[in-house]
Amino acid sequence: MTLLIGSLQLGLLYGVMVLGIYISFRILNVPDLTAEGSFTFGLAVSALCTVSGHPFLGILGAMAAGGLAGSITGILQTRLKIHPVLTGILTMSGLYSVNMLVLGGTPNLALIGKDTLFSLAAAGMDKELVRLGLSFLAAALCTVLLAMFFRTRLGLCIRATGDNADMVRASSINVDRMKIISLAMSNGLIALCGGLIAQYQSFADINSGVGILVVGLASVIIGEAICGRRSVCLGLVSAIFGSVVYRYIIAAATRADWFPAYMLKLVSALIVTLALALPAIREMLKVRRIRKAGKGGDRNGIHA
Repeated sequence: MTLLIGSLQLGLLYGVMVLGIYISFRILNVPDLTAEGSFTFGLAVSALCTVSGHPFLGILGAMAAGGLAGSITGILQTRLKIHPVLTGILTMSGLYSVNMLVLGGTPNLALIGKDTLFSLAAAGMDKELVRLGLSFLAAALCTVLLAMFFRTRLGLCIRATGDNADMVRASSINVDRMKIISLAMSNGLIALCGGLIAQYQSFADINSGVGILVVGLASVIIGEAICGRRSVCLGLVSAIFGSVVYRYIIAAATRADWFPAYMLKLVSALIVTLALALPAIREMLKVRRIRKAGKGGDRNGIHA
């Protein structure tokens, strides 16, 4: 039961990060590699503020830090005309040193004994139930706000920019500004997730963001494979759902006795690979069914 509840809590919390990945990957249609750096940036800022006795400020600071990182990536793409993949790598690389600076030059920072958002809310209540409630609240609030935002004029402009930037530019809309705003939003959500995770686990590590982009992409694709891609609102919900499913898959794989602890990274890599390959596998199966149906029709025609 503890494993089930813990996986659900982590799935909902990391779902906030997956929403950020969804914005850049699906809505803006831009390969943004800043995620690993911005996640750790939010984690480090939140941990530093929590150690100083300001856990709520840490959450706001994490969002602001991620928004700043995303804005820098957007400026490098739009103003300096650097390739989107390279801009993400440059920002991510630079953030490693910044994150070390925020953590005081140490690779990790413990928050044990410090007041966090979760410990303050759990005063006199069941700890796991409060954690689950706050995780659900964070995921639900971000999903609802994003769904409302992408129905506004600015949100529609961002969606149109991802679909056809040339058409949007011809409509006298500032495409560069749309990209900067959306990348700031995306990385703000990713950093917000990092800030929540730091206070959830009472620990911050410089390597916490390693592989986070792949996890986010896998969650997006798992959610879309189950729920579909009919609208942005459904896409946002499916991103949260995919994050929860991914956490349960990881929990089930690592729970099995035939997987030793040191195989976790390999198991995670295989699960992510399978998730990323799902669209191709479904297409192959569809083509195979069509070919079989065609061969059956030819045989019937010959016998006739």
